[in-house]
Amino acid sequence: MDKYSFLNAAHTAYFADLYEQYQTNPDSVEPSWRAFFQGYDFGSDSFGVDGDLVEGVSTQIPEHLQKEFQVVKLIDGYRTRGHLFTKTNPVRERRKYEPTLDIENFGLVQADLDKTFNAGEILSIGAQTLREIIKHLESIYCDAIGTEYMYIRKPEEIQWIQNKLNINDNQPNFSVDRKKHILKKLNEAVSFESFLHTKYVGQKRFSLEGGESLIPGLDAMIEKAAELGVKEFVMGMAHRGRLSTLTNIFGKSAKDIFSEFDGKDYEQEVFDGDVKYHLGWTSNRKTDTGKEINLSIAPNPSHLETVGAVVEGIVRAKQDNYYSEDFSKVLPIVVHGDAAIAGQGLIYEVVQMAQLDGYKTNGTIHVVVNNQVGFTTNYLDARSSTYCTDIGKVTLSPVLHVNADDTEAVVHAMLFALDFRMKFKRDVFIDLLGYRKYGHNEGDEPRFTQPKLYKAIAKHANPRDIYAEKLIAQGIIDKAYVKQLEKDYKSSLEVKLEDSRKEDKTVITAFMEEEWKAYTQVDESKMMEAVNTTTSSKTLAQIAKVLSNLPKDKKFIRKIERLINERQKMFDENRLDWAMAEHLAYGTLLEEGYNVRISGQDVERGTFSHRHAVVKVEDSEEEIVLHNQISDKQGQFYIYNSLLSEYGVVGFDYGYAMASPKTLTIWEAQFGDFSNGAQIMLDQYISAGEDKWKTQNGLVMLLPHGYEAQGAEHSSARMERYLQLCAKDNMFVADCTTPANLFHLLRRQMKSNYRKPLIVFTPKSLLRHPKCVSTVEDLANGSFQTLIEDTSVNVNKVKTLVFLTGKFYYDLDDERENLKRKDVALIRIEQLFPLPTAKIKAVLNKYKHVEDVVWAQEEPRNMGAYSHMLMHLDEAKTFRLASRRPYGAPAAGSSVRSKKRHKGVIDFVFDKTKNNQRKA
Repeated sequence: MDKYSFLNAAHTAYFADLYEQYQTNPDSVEPSWRAFFQGYDFGSDSFGVDGDLVEGVSTQIPEHLQKEFQVVKLIDGYRTRGHLFTKTNPVRERRKYEPTLDIENFGLVQADLDKTFNAGEILSIGAQTLREIIKHLESIYCDAIGTEYMYIRKPEEIQWIQNKLNINDNQPNFSVDRKKHILKKLNEAVSFESFLHTKYVGQKRFSLEGGESLIPGLDAMIEKAAELGVKEFVMGMAHRGRLSTLTNIFGKSAKDIFSEFDGKDYEQEVFDGDVKYHLGWTSNRKTDTGKEINLSIAPNPSHLETVGAVVEGIVRAKQDNYYSEDFSKVLPIVVHGDAAIAGQGLIYEVVQMAQLDGYKTNGTIHVVVNNQVGFTTNYLDARSSTYCTDIGKVTLSPVLHVNADDTEAVVHAMLFALDFRMKFKRDVFIDLLGYRKYGHNEGDEPRFTQPKLYKAIAKHANPRDIYAEKLIAQGIIDKAYVKQLEKDYKSSLEVKLEDSRKEDKTVITAFMEEEWKAYTQVDESKMMEAVNTTTSSKTLAQIAKVLSNLPKDKKFIRKIERLINERQKMFDENRLDWAMAEHLAYGTLLEEGYNVRISGQDVERGTFSHRHAVVKVEDSEEEIVLHNQISDKQGQFYIYNSLLSEYGVVGFDYGYAMASPKTLTIWEAQFGDFSNGAQIMLDQYISAGEDKWKTQNGLVMLLPHGYEAQGAEHSSARMERYLQLCAKDNMFVADCTTPANLFHLLRRQMKSNYRKPLIVFTPKSLLRHPKCVSTVEDLANGSFQTLIEDTSVNVNKVKTLVFLTGKFYYDLDDERENLKRKDVALIRIEQLFPLPTAKIKAVLNKYKHVEDVVWAQEEPRNMGAYSHMLMHLDEAKTFRLASRRPYGAPAAGSSVRSKKRHKGVIDFVFDKTKNNQRKA
């Protein structure tokens, strides 16, 4: 019988309409029918002459054709739901799902098993019996690897995956040498952990035991990635298995790890360090085929998923700086825990970045080391979703669930994921389903909460022994081979242990040392030294001209044209506002070869519509970025409106700054206190990274701050929180009051030979305040002023000396003019950390005849900079405080009440008998 004869008998309106629909628009047909039609080469007479319907044909589909359709639906069922019925759990029974893939659920019966069906064409195995088709489907979809992909909306990706799965029935097919290499890496993982377990009894190491197949999986991925043209590999992972990964993948000497276990002091005197399983590492590796690949594993805190955002930023910086023509040459890999990936919201933020212009990295490989338990919490209490990896479906990423005991399956899945990423430049997830041999740490007792599971684990062989038995059964090795592998590796560890014990101090190797070799680490005294930030008036004029002229052949909104043209006017009139000073700071740095990256919510235009760094053509919405038209030799200017994320985006930009010290990297909050959403990044990386990991970082955070009666969430950038994080030499905190000071502050960030995070409390009302202007001379020949004295008063006539910071200066200056008070001096502290104490004391000495010395702030007493001043300046304890009284919320919701409180503080500054703010 001709294989299409059963189709030729089916001249039915139903089938013909469906086929016609498929020919017109394949994507509109259900996947099972689409796959069925793709498997056949229908002739033009299948449904009548020249494809026309035969009049009066029966609408009844013959039974044998119905059976073909039911087999197609069975195939579709395996593709869609086969992952629910896999052999992926090494230590306990899987949950039961209904309906099953039993043939009866697809209208088939046992008698059909030995019938031949042409639907096998869909699987590239030709016409086969139903029994053979099911055997093939079980091998592909229900063995040690379960694959989720049918929700993907791009047919070419689905087809690619299906073709890939059909090869070798989705089963590994490695050479003898390759199998021996896999065993070697697996032995390293197992032996490393057992060595530590005997040498450092009871010490926390967060072992990989139960998931050791991660090591040969990563090893295979790196080797293959290098063959595919990847030059750099950047990884982020939490603590579990990190030490083994550092040693057996990244090449960190076990000697150094042993020194860290011994708890020795550090060779660097001013350095706090971190626990051994948080440290980063960078190395160069030569693959087995002689390819060079750079490996980096980012330092991370115990906030498990934070490092994922940082890794994406590091990768993007490398891509922008070195591989702009092919982002795929840098490969990000993020290793998650099952409880963390399911429970931490940051993952969603990072996943949503994957295809965005400002944050994409051409696909990340996400690997979950799935222990089936989080700390002590059972997976049934850890998530509502079926899988911990269901977050991957947000971006329609394929997910592979793999039995971690089947090491060849793990390697196979890793290589599959790599191929998908390189082909489609998209994320892919691998769920490595294993177990955790001990409790959360090696001193914990897991049986308290998981008695049944840990009974099974206690009897379970490790992955190396399981794989060795498999290779012995295949006649590839014998038992002596495995023993020798373990003996040789542990002997090498013994040598390194002895070497480590000869050292008195622990040496911490800097992360990404090559990128940072031109920069030095400095203390607070160096931070207080002036940096030359001058530039020529001629350069400023040239840049101003470029930034003030839109293309003449394109149409723009009139208001935009006027705003851009105003830039030239204010330059000519020598009255530069905040935005113009900011633009000129970027322009001069770009002209000097630095790059600038700005991201955050609505930063292209600016939340308060002051920046307009990206201008859109009215009709086409073509984007014009004038900063990239300054000169032929300039640096790159990148500016991106971010997704509505703080935690993820701050983490990304921190990572970007970590990998690119020659880029002025800026994150701007929509309103200052929105950075609260990124508090973990502030606490664990921005304020503490250099102390913990010897990593410098020049990230700039612009935080709009100021009380303009806009309510509790739009007033305070929570200045007090940043100042509380300040210590020794860990960051700069500034609150500028002039455009020129902002100009020099931003330039100082790049012109110094070190990098520190910079927190800037930026204004809202001052963006258009008539007094908040600077001259071209201020920009060209000035410098950053940590303190600005009051030149408008006669020192000898001053009776009240007021120290303050930020936008409040202009409110008090206006009131001083209204009251015609020439006996009040307003001293602006522009840098809050490191605090310019010497300059403050010099001012106090200059006004030593003044008895009424005031600290004035618009924030409540328990907020703002007051407590910081008390901590860092003894003299501040004698200052009279003018502020709002303590409040739980930063500001009142009522504009009337807010203005009343504000006025009360101002009144009290000028008249200490008017202490009305304490009653408001």
